[in-house]
Amino acid sequence: MSLCRGLTGRTPPPRSTLHPRSTKRTGQRMPALIGPAMLVAVGYMDPGNWATDIAAGARYGFGLLYVVIAAGLAAILLQSLALRLGMASGLDLARACRQRYGLRTSFTLWLLAETAILATDVAEMLGGALAIKLMLGLPLWTGVLLTSAATLSVVGLMGSGAGRIEAIVGALVATITLCFLAELVISPPDPRAMIAGMVPDPSRLTRPGALALAMGIVGATVMPHNLYLHSGVARVQDGARDAAGIERSIRLATIGTALSLTLAMLVNGAILALAATSFHATSHTQVTSIDDAYRLLEPITGLKTAALLFGIALLASGQSSTITGTIAGQIVLEGFLDLKISPWKRRLIGRAIAVVPALAGVMLLGDGGVGAMLIVSQIVLSLQLPFAVWPLIASVSDETLMNGHQPGRGLIIAAVTIFVIVSGANLWMLVSLRT
Repeated sequence: MSLCRGLTGRTPPPRSTLHPRSTKRTGQRMPALIGPAMLVAVGYMDPGNWATDIAAGARYGFGLLYVVIAAGLAAILLQSLALRLGMASGLDLARACRQRYGLRTSFTLWLLAETAILATDVAEMLGGALAIKLMLGLPLWTGVLLTSAATLSVVGLMGSGAGRIEAIVGALVATITLCFLAELVISPPDPRAMIAGMVPDPSRLTRPGALALAMGIVGATVMPHNLYLHSGVARVQDGARDAAGIERSIRLATIGTALSLTLAMLVNGAILALAATSFHATSHTQVTSIDDAYRLLEPITGLKTAALLFGIALLASGQSSTITGTIAGQIVLEGFLDLKISPWKRRLIGRAIAVVPALAGVMLLGDGGVGAMLIVSQIVLSLQLPFAVWPLIASVSDETLMNGHQPGRGLIIAAVTIFVIVSGANLWMLVSLRT
């Protein structure tokens, strides 16, 4: 499924905007190759990331900053494998799974992928509702409904093709990035504490609640549906290109992915640094929710601008992730079930389902339960992650499927290592939660 066709229902022109012909110069091709990477990167800045990063920074200062960095590096590796799969095989990960596994396994993987998308939808909806509540003073349940309506409006703007989508996403990403750059200027972190937090130290995970938060950070960063998304938007559409051209495009797209995800990693690190500097350093270690962070920023920093920028960035993060969630949902549905559906119908169905747990959580737990719900949604993503990573590893290791463009052994070993670590940590977390 091409990006343009999947979003507009129209067949794209023969020459793909995502995969220019190999005769183009590198400088001309890079912007087109960075576009899909930015679509993926925006999912790494959603409200779920905010909840885990704020809670981690407030409770443990810079102690879990190395987890943010490790998760970001893992994301770069896994997303590069996903784009390689799409560009080399012409298949997205969902289609590759349908070819590789039986009907029962494929259906199970589809359900798990949809669960991950649902968890992300809930987080985006709650994040957007919180932003509306904090800036306009409306009840949270009203914000949930308004966010759902705004989502359909954003999807409506996506109808003119990949260029419009990338422009919208780029503007939203720029808004988030600039807001947090301003936040760090207002409340600058301690460089020595930041450097110490970057040094890996597994013993920090033994602190009460640290492991669950760390896995929430991993789930919020390396989101399972983003692997399906990237493989889908990177699919080769120009069959006339030779092997050298495909390898060159893979290399350039990998560079674009590394740049885009590094930006996302820096934003997540900035959120944690803001919480560590503004809350942990001032003994506000019980700040575990986004709304608490918003309310405390002004009195702690002494500037109303700090809270306003925080709210604007939060609203932008929820809406930007909506776009990528819509595309990922289409890729998963069509790839696993061969079922085509228009974007607005897909988004309408998805939001109709997601609004139920979002509203139920707000009504039952109250406004104070939103932070916990956001963190739980990211833990759910972490639990789903191995079920997307292993099929990805199996697919890119298949020489026949990859047409000779499979990654090197070192990259495969690194990916398997990530799979083992995440799976082991998930089991450790589940056992620790039961005891």
